[in-house]
Amino acid sequence: MNKTLLLCAITLLFTLSNISKSHATNSLIESTLQFFQPMPDKMKGSEADNKQQQTLGEKLYFETALSINQTQSCNSCHNIINNAAGVDNLKVSLGALGKLGTRNSTSTWNAGMHVAQFWDGRAKTLEAQVAFPLFDIKEMAMPSENEVLTRLINKCYLAEFKQAFTEQEQPISIKNISQALAAFQRTLITRDRLDEYLKGDETAITQAEKIGLNTFIEKGCVACHNGPLLGSRLFMKMGIVHPYPNTIDKGVGDITKNPGDNYFFKVPSLRNVLNTAPYFHDGAATTIEQAIEDTGWHQLGIRLTGEETSQIKDFFNTLNNKATIVER
Repeated sequence: MNKTLLLCAITLLFTLSNISKSHATNSLIESTLQFFQPMPDKMKGSEADNKQQQTLGEKLYFETALSINQTQSCNSCHNIINNAAGVDNLKVSLGALGKLGTRNSTSTWNAGMHVAQFWDGRAKTLEAQVAFPLFDIKEMAMPSENEVLTRLINKCYLAEFKQAFTEQEQPISIKNISQALAAFQRTLITRDRLDEYLKGDETAITQAEKIGLNTFIEKGCVACHNGPLLGSRLFMKMGIVHPYPNTIDKGVGDITKNPGDNYFFKVPSLRNVLNTAPYFHDGAATTIEQAIEDTGWHQLGIRLTGEETSQIKDFFNTLNNKATIVER
């Protein structure tokens, strides 16, 4: 765990009061650009992907043959159809064999721009992420790599893999499955009204939403929720000011076995946040209001008023995704 990132975030938090004073002389949009940036047109790494890999990856994303009993696909827990938010909206996901997972599903929208994958960052890339759900008994529960490859061969995927990976004699492999799925996921970029505002259209968001944006900045939420994704750039201790009730899940600490990493989790992105309930790594916050209030208390040490919570929620309306995936 990079403690430098934590120190930087804490430093930012304690300097926000000074930065917010600039609102008197600068427009809100100028102040906002100190913390947020518009979403990019293309995701980093996508330049190495070809169209055939993206098309194959999209098909694999919806392929139920990748689960032990052919009942689930990636889309089962990370639904992207018809403007769905890339999650299943459950506290924790239900696997192919009916086993409950241990954490709330994260969205596949914008996932390739995260600092790492999973709440605990165990996979550094989209490609590295793929094998975990495939072979996890609580998720897709596939028994072996060979079974995965046999399933795809039997479903006549060979020609499509050859088109996507033209120079390989045996193109169906876990590595290429991972690469194709990652190539598709790098096309999943949200588009929203905050982007339009950040690009200079001051009419893109309402006055109430601007008030909420100002509240979000002045209360210090931007200490962690910043950058293009409004989060997902660093890991932070859950309960940095006031302890978080869930002390069973140690987050990064469970991976590194370093007590200093206990209760560190990836800061979630806030893009499309109103559509990704429930919230937090354990799905403990069932409403956005609860998530806002609990974050204020546990992470910032403040009790947000009902009005402040409502204002921040108004701002979150500007983050609703306009991009869509047509139903298959």
